[in-house]
Amino acid sequence: MNGAHPLPDEPAPAGTGAVHRLLVLPDRDTAEEAAAEAVERFGLGREPEIVREALAGEDDAEDAQWLVVIEEPAAGRDPVVLKALEALAAEYDGWLESA
Repeated sequence: MNGAHPLPDEPAPAGTGAVHRLLVLPDRDTAEEAAAEAVERFGLGREPEIVREALAGEDDAEDAQWLVVIEEPAAGRDPVVLKALEALAAEYDGWLESA
């Protein structure tokens, strides 16, 4: 990633220590499906945000990654959850990153 990805419009309140996990996926449809699956599997209190990230130097709309931004509270940082998020991303031909 080029590091220029946008974060959610409504960041976590100051002092909460929330972490943003990014499911990096190949297309919008896949990102929408993965976001819905994340809500169902993890009972998220907030709908994940889906954003497009163009690859550095690419102008073609086909050369883009789609990010599913999941806000994870600091208290919820659990290795089991991380593994589950990694598995979810892999199911949709993507990967997990932290923001």
